[in-house]
Amino acid sequence: MKKLDIATELKNNPYPGRGILLGRSADNTQAVIAYFIMGRSVNSRNRIFTVTEDGIRTQAFDPAKMVDPSLVIYHPVRYYDGKTIVTNGDQTDTIWQAFQEGHCYRHALLTRTFEPDAPNYTPRISGVVKPDGSYNLSILKSADGDPSCCCRYFYEYDVPVAGEGRFLHTYMGDGDPLPSFEGEPERVGISAATAGELADLLWDSLNKENKVSLFVRYIDLATGKTDDVIKNVNE
Repeated sequence: MKKLDIATELKNNPYPGRGILLGRSADNTQAVIAYFIMGRSVNSRNRIFTVTEDGIRTQAFDPAKMVDPSLVIYHPVRYYDGKTIVTNGDQTDTIWQAFQEGHCYRHALLTRTFEPDAPNYTPRISGVVKPDGSYNLSILKSADGDPSCCCRYFYEYDVPVAGEGRFLHTYMGDGDPLPSFEGEPERVGISAATAGELADLLWDSLNKENKVSLFVRYIDLATGKTDDVIKNVNE
């Protein structure tokens, strides 16, 4: 698979929707996590990322403008027993609960499907980063827009390559209905040495009319220490 430049990919796609990037720093010492959200409607754009005890949560920037919180308010990132969970919906909590019960992320996601937002049927994308830096990615999507069938795909990366990551996003681009992501997670380079550098790169590459919030975390594989950066359009 060709290694892509993530900045170029983002600049050439006005609406990738929500995206997860997992990987390894170039010096092979840090696990890398990034998650961003975009929005076309007032309801979707009226959000910020806020810090919680074990991760982050989406929150209405202006509560008076929030119309329907069902698919836009959730925990994108949660931490449990050395594992960092990152998803684009409330399946974060489904995976977190499964871990508490001794199950794996697959067990959790077999109970979920794509989002019920016809006609888009937005895919549910999920990732888990383990203490050793290995990671899993998953996408649950309709069968080419047919909601009668949920297609579940799971990808596992047990020895991540230094300076590389895998990028999974909900949409191939803008449209009506929105075209769901196709293929396996994209292979991208990671050259940023710090969470701040990667956050700046991604934020500057996202479409300025549609970007809403971004979270980046670097995890030191030797100590477990984390370095987090949050960027919100609404401040």
